[in-house]
Amino acid sequence: MVRGLLLGTLLLLWLPLLLQAQDYPRQNIDLDLLVQELFAEQDDENISYEDLYETLFQYYQRPINLNRTTPEELASLYLLSRSQIAAYFNYLQENGELLSIYELQAIPGFDMPTIYRLLPFVRVQDAGLQSDTRPLWQRMAGEDNNALILRYERTLQQRRGYTPADTGSSAASRYLGSPEKLYLRYRISHARDYSVGVTAEKDAGEALAWSPGTRRYGFDFYTAHLQLYNKGRFKTIALGDYQLQFGQGLLLSSGYSVGKGGETITTVSRPNLGIRPYSSVLEYAFMRGAAATYTFGNIDVTAFYSNKRVDANLQAQLDSLHAEQQFFTGIQTTGFHRTPNELANKGAVREQVYGSSAQYQSESKTFSAGITAMGMHYSSPIQKAGAPYQRFEFGGTANYNLGTNYSYTWQNVYLFGETALSRSGGLGSINGLIANLSDEVELSMLYRHYARDFHSFYGSAFGEGGRNINERGFYTGIKLKPLPKWEITAYYDRFMFPWLRYLVDAPSHGNEYLLRLYFKPNRQSSLYAQLRHESKGRNLSGNTNPMDYVAQAERRNYLLYFETSPTKTLNLKTRLQFGTYAQESPQQTGYFLSQDVNFTFDKIRLSTRYALFDTDSYDTRQYAYERDVLYAFSIPAFSGRGTRFYTLVQLRPLRNLDVWVKYGLTHYRDQQSIGTGPETIEGPRRSDVKVQVRYKF
Repeated sequence: MVRGLLLGTLLLLWLPLLLQAQDYPRQNIDLDLLVQELFAEQDDENISYEDLYETLFQYYQRPINLNRTTPEELASLYLLSRSQIAAYFNYLQENGELLSIYELQAIPGFDMPTIYRLLPFVRVQDAGLQSDTRPLWQRMAGEDNNALILRYERTLQQRRGYTPADTGSSAASRYLGSPEKLYLRYRISHARDYSVGVTAEKDAGEALAWSPGTRRYGFDFYTAHLQLYNKGRFKTIALGDYQLQFGQGLLLSSGYSVGKGGETITTVSRPNLGIRPYSSVLEYAFMRGAAATYTFGNIDVTAFYSNKRVDANLQAQLDSLHAEQQFFTGIQTTGFHRTPNELANKGAVREQVYGSSAQYQSESKTFSAGITAMGMHYSSPIQKAGAPYQRFEFGGTANYNLGTNYSYTWQNVYLFGETALSRSGGLGSINGLIANLSDEVELSMLYRHYARDFHSFYGSAFGEGGRNINERGFYTGIKLKPLPKWEITAYYDRFMFPWLRYLVDAPSHGNEYLLRLYFKPNRQSSLYAQLRHESKGRNLSGNTNPMDYVAQAERRNYLLYFETSPTKTLNLKTRLQFGTYAQESPQQTGYFLSQDVNFTFDKIRLSTRYALFDTDSYDTRQYAYERDVLYAFSIPAFSGRGTRFYTLVQLRPLRNLDVWVKYGLTHYRDQQSIGTGPETIEGPRRSDVKVQVRYKF
């Protein structure tokens, strides 16, 4: 009775929202804006933005059933803090399953801004899987989340790599294929039931060819997957291409992670997602084979095996018996096979990965722990070139890892961590906490230690470097809500690298901090100002000694951003960025100023931008998020002097057909060419065209 009265009261309080969102759960949202707010001002090229965007889009298409979800699934949205997630499951234990989506307001710690952002991705209705006992092919035939995507991209100006080789250049540096980039994707999926998909890509410069001898079968790269969920005791069954994410990603990370940015709390810990489908076009960061998760009560046991070819430049040397032995210095991750040399490296080495993981979660969902063991084997040994910074890098054909992870929620504190060993004896460990000190204050702290001889090839845990090796650091983040509509976020990260690094010829240290002031006076407008500072050791350029002198490089970035939607049709965004860079030399500067004007009509969406940029060097380059076609995430870097213009049109000429057309033009001043090597464009302009079509069956 009490709960019914409470629900009735909440329904009256939420009546304005109900009237505005009668088409729930498919109300229109600006997913581009949401992603930008969550992951604002990231300039880390190692982050898989496509994976982040696609996961949120999948949740938007098939919202999470709140009565059938898990803590890790909610954490993967990056919208709820760990204490909010714990409060939600405590509410379920005390009151039973939710009766309505509007009951979220009764959960302690769930404020209205959080609920507004959460609504498009969650629902309360019964999942309906238990009542649908038809064969898989019949369920797939009636699925509406079923789409084919075709994409075409091209730079209109000719690059040097497409011109005939002259007497002063080598034919080996010329591209074998056409300048078009082609992309094909088909996927059909239903939440907690199945996911089937295939993706194919040809990069610009690669040839469309059928040549089994060079491992080309039309498109240059293919990825395909089949995943089934909740089949008896099998939680997940995966065939084809997949990713794994356990613990904090120290050994196995699917790429669904975020670095340091404007969100300083929820992105610090990683969700323990297990097996995930792979449909990206990154040609190295995935498994190819089979994996399955089997449930024993509160314990999920996962076994996996992967066998695929990777790109490498094989070289030959004579061993002690004067026999020729092949080796390679490292895996090539660009995915480009445009020139004869790049094509010769395609799939030159076979990689096998195998292992298992057991993950336990308590009935109360407040404690989890797991253990993971895995091994890797290459068909040829890795042998580094012997540079001083490579002394502790991996060498040989086989590597093994053993690790354990945990998480525990106690009242408003969430503790998490993972520790692992590699075959070399190197230790990697990451541990942290997230605490809600009050309704207005959230705190996160994290310490990581990655030994200089710790080797983890599929790990991507929180850190400053691109890999989890040769690093120690302590991160502190805070989020304050001093007044309604105001939010202050900040972090400070102190790190050191005990051994040498690439272009850093001595042990080094550094620090980084960010301060962001965010103001949202109403649902139509937002404003934030941000300061980011980084100090990191690097070789001093211009030094003629064999071992370069390492000096601190100081980088500062300032950002002012304003957005408003005066009408339902018109949206305006203004961005001003300014940056400085100095390393025992006169300070260099760079700025970026842009104005976006966006229109949204019934079946047409138009996005435009005009920008100015002026930087003294590449060290003061400016990153700026751009709207793009579906499943493409664009954060280009601008350096030099010039202007940038783009327009993106999204049309829906038919009910099941969506069309995107994007044209971008970058004009550089005071320079007669763009790019280097075979990517060189003669002239000061670069213009790009991108066309994408999606048909929903």
